[in-house]
Amino acid sequence: MAQQKKLSVLVAERNPLVIAALRDMISRDERFDFVEGVQSGEAFIKAVAGSQPLFDVAIVAWKLSDMDASEVLIELQRRQLTARLVIFSNDHDIGILKQCVRLGAQGFCYQFDDPCILFDTLLAVANGRICIPYVDVAKINETPLSRLTTRELELLGVLSDGWTNLQIATRTGISENTVKYHLKNLYDKLGVRNRAMAVALYASERKRGPQPIPR
Repeated sequence: MAQQKKLSVLVAERNPLVIAALRDMISRDERFDFVEGVQSGEAFIKAVAGSQPLFDVAIVAWKLSDMDASEVLIELQRRQLTARLVIFSNDHDIGILKQCVRLGAQGFCYQFDDPCILFDTLLAVANGRICIPYVDVAKINETPLSRLTTRELELLGVLSDGWTNLQIATRTGISENTVKYHLKNLYDKLGVRNRAMAVALYASERKRGPQPIPR
């Protein structure tokens, strides 16, 4: 019987010690072949965009050196790139799991899980299946946008249209400082750090289906 081809695995993780540990574990398992470790989302996206795929499946940490996994998934969607990947999180926040699933992650593991769970998840995802921890599927579509008020959704809409703070202030009759205050609250609710991330999340959620009913 012909020997089954090993699955090539790329690891994206900001901590080089974690990369080294995963490389050692993967190298000891005859089903897998460690091909590369990168520390930034930019490097991972570059690997996905290459003309010759470097890997069959990737392990992507929730926190990378320059962005988190949700930003990576949003950027892959924006560039229309596809990759089979497993999000590897050290945070047990169920919101992270739901966000990653909404953004297209096929697999999800916690760093404190037994290594065999990670390997089983890699195999499933490499073979085209979705493998995630239990979550109430009825609540998967509870997006960050569903928590916004009507005014906040309107503000997010004009941001996506390219309005500047001055334009928003002029057209709504409030000061620029007040606009900045509202934007900060909006970013906090969405769990993003800046305007570009808010607009990218808004565009991604709009593509995925019906809009939330504002409160």
